[in-house]
Amino acid sequence: MEAKIRSKLEELRSFLQADGGDMEVVSITGTDVKLKLQGACGCCPHATMTIKHGIERTLRETVDEKIVVEQVR
Repeated sequence: MEAKIRSKLEELRSFLQADGGDMEVVSITGTDVKLKLQGACGCCPHATMTIKHGIERTLRETVDEKIVVEQVR
């Protein structure tokens, strides 16, 4: 499962990088994923929406519906 999550996160990274941001995977434990947004995304007021409605939703739709993504600062 971790390999599938990491693979999908790598695909999603390009979208963040296109907006001047990036992400760091802090940890993956089962279906719990902790990410740190960096660059423009790290200080963006829409960071929570990016995490929940972008990254988490995509992971749930493509990898496992139980995945929960949390932002670490």
